[in-house]
Amino acid sequence: MPLFDLTEFFKLSSVLNYNLSAASLNRYNVLMYIIGNRRLDADEKKDREQKGILMEALGYLFSVYSQKRRRLGPMAVLHPLRTAALFTRSQGDPNLVDLLAVLFHDILEDIKPVDYQIRQWASMEDQLYRLMERLETEDESRLVTRLTSLTRVENESYYQYIGRLLNNTQNYPEIVQIKLADRLDNTLDMRIDLEDPLAGVDFFETVFQIMFVNNYPGYRPKMEHAPTTAINGARRLYQLFKNAVLLSLIRQQVPASARQELKILFDALSEAGLKEAQRTLIHLFSYHVKDLNTQRGLVLEAMRYCYSGRSDLVTMPDGSKLLDGFFSTYFGNSVKKIRHKQLDVLYQNKPLMLEASVAFIVIFLSFLNDQDFYIRGISAAGIEPS
Repeated sequence: MPLFDLTEFFKLSSVLNYNLSAASLNRYNVLMYIIGNRRLDADEKKDREQKGILMEALGYLFSVYSQKRRRLGPMAVLHPLRTAALFTRSQGDPNLVDLLAVLFHDILEDIKPVDYQIRQWASMEDQLYRLMERLETEDESRLVTRLTSLTRVENESYYQYIGRLLNNTQNYPEIVQIKLADRLDNTLDMRIDLEDPLAGVDFFETVFQIMFVNNYPGYRPKMEHAPTTAINGARRLYQLFKNAVLLSLIRQQVPASARQELKILFDALSEAGLKEAQRTLIHLFSYHVKDLNTQRGLVLEAMRYCYSGRSDLVTMPDGSKLLDGFFSTYFGNSVKKIRHKQLDVLYQNKPLMLEASVAFIVIFLSFLNDQDFYIRGISAAGIEPS
């Protein structure tokens, strides 16, 4: 399946959710779906042993995530399962340590003793220790190293976290691929829809009609505006910004020779970001900025801005252009509470969201078009406007 396709992602989610909801949970079915019915070892006995360890890992995940939910409501355990499925679909032959690392990539951040009763926590810890004891000493060490790299520590900014993770790329290239799969799942998991809002829509024809056809009546959506969800348009744009940060830092810190190993996931994340920016723009055309002349004016202004190269760097706000200072003003603050307030402000500014959607389309296309492209002003130290 195309890793960035939202319809295929809905299918992936539904299959896993169906199995998780069954009266008698079949961990083997879940595992085989994740790994695509592939073997983990040519030796039948070793293959069976490794799959047994992974089924034990799934049992642990089902226990620790049993009461947790994603922001939009689905079971939280779907995230590591889907991330593992996306990861394995981008790889050749999967191996035990990488699969355990991707399944457990969030547990050091998500699973805290304060969230559980004492007996429950002790039981889960015992379950994890038994699982780790089944690993070879070297495999256990490799797993712990990968999980440590993938875990964001307290008071560490997102930029610092990604920078530290990428510093380990030379020795552990798979952790970057795991992080890309993680971001890909987070990008696709921002909508509760019956189908992809872009299904049946020729996005670029719609934009062409808006810009050039005088008698175009305007885009008319098939459905009424859905109720606002926990992840609104401004927060979706912030997630696209996080993707742009990760992709920019990879381009700067990962040697070109090593990028081929992660190209499939890098391009998939770029494509997913591109499609999500298109969905946001179509949504704004449909429900919020419906006047055709206003639409044309905003798209033209965004086009001039991007064509000047200003979308390729972090800019300072100067008041003359809507997009100047966009990253630094609305996404740049490392304090979550302040950033959320800025996102609330952004949500009220639909013209800016429209231009930002155009800019993100250009940014993700640039990542796909140019193997050396990255957004200047983004580094492991943070963002530096110019």
